[in-house]
Amino acid sequence: MMVKTRMTPNPLTATPDMGILDALKLMQEHKVRRLPVLDKGKLVGIVVESQLLRIAPSPATTLSVFEMNYLLAKMRIKDVMTPNPVTVTPETLIEEAAVLMRENVVSGLPVLDGDKLVGIITETNIFDAFIDSMGLRSTGARISLEMEDKPGMLAGITKIIRDHGISIISLATFHQGREKRSIVLRLDTTDVDAVLRDLANAGYAVTHVAYMAQGGENSK
Repeated sequence: MMVKTRMTPNPLTATPDMGILDALKLMQEHKVRRLPVLDKGKLVGIVVESQLLRIAPSPATTLSVFEMNYLLAKMRIKDVMTPNPVTVTPETLIEEAAVLMRENVVSGLPVLDGDKLVGIITETNIFDAFIDSMGLRSTGARISLEMEDKPGMLAGITKIIRDHGISIISLATFHQGREKRSIVLRLDTTDVDAVLRDLANAGYAVTHVAYMAQGGENSK
């Protein structure tokens, strides 16, 4: 899955000379938390709502309202923006974008096609992609297994499921130490008793079963 399939295209932007209060008002009106900053069409920075809120007046300030408003009216986005932000391209993989966000401790990345800003990808976009790829909104059963990390184990699991004529909505694997692996399967049915029995008979350790429905999750 690439960034272009999940990004918000044509995001709202600011300019370096935009006033702090104007930018904050723009964010609040459109319910966004960050604005890429463009100077003559070129990306030069990014500003996040939390940066602006730290500057806004608080009850603890010793300055008068008039003094604060005067100072804020003089401040510009270029005074507080993060210059030269980390960026991605439309073809960047979603997981690569997630790693960049984590390593750089940022919650959004401008998307550039060459030098042109074409979108922004945020932590919310990443979460939505994860939810969809894992089938978390689908009705069915979620089965967790723990197994040795060796060739052929996964094939055996999928064969048992296939033999029961059941479709796999999603499948994820996670390392549990160096020799163990946790497998999480989401199946398109809640009628999995026979599957669970055959998995156990084949030596697979089922650690958790949950049944997914519109109203939530029931575990067992």
